Amino acid sequence: MEAANKTPWHLWLIGVLATLWNAFGANDYTQTQIGNRGYFEAMGFDAATTDAALAFFAGAPAWADAAWALGVWGGLAGSILLLLRSRWAIAGFVASLLGLAGSTIYQTQIEFPPELAEMNSPAMFAVIWAVALALLWYAWTMRKRGVLR
Repeated sequence: MEAANKTPWHLWLIGVLATLWNAFGANDYTQTQIGNRGYFEAMGFDAATTDAALAFFAGAPAWADAAWALGVWGGLAGSILLLLRSRWAIAGFVASLLGLAGSTIYQTQIEFPPELAEMNSPAMFAVIWAVALALLWYAWTMRKRGVLR
């Protein structure tokens, strides 16, 4: 029984990588919500594209912002809870998936401005979904093995 509770080396690796991944998303959300022009310009956006991006995100309905927030902060919480070996990591990753579902619904129903067409990448959506699902599966597996308490 004691061996089942031993923390495997891969939990630390996955936990740290997941935290970095989700911290990037949380930072992106925060910088967008506060309207940080420098953040968009650092990504290579010119002034007109930055203006278009800020207007686009400011025009999102509250439910879409809430879904995005749930997705990124749920993922970050899940990642940190995974590192803490808490069974609540599963709840964080479920919340993240619920937020991602809401964000995906919104983003597939709207038209992106031409300047922001690269933000509407099906490949990037697929990667985000794959990572989110994999993290939930991993946390679930670690819980079943007795690693998360």
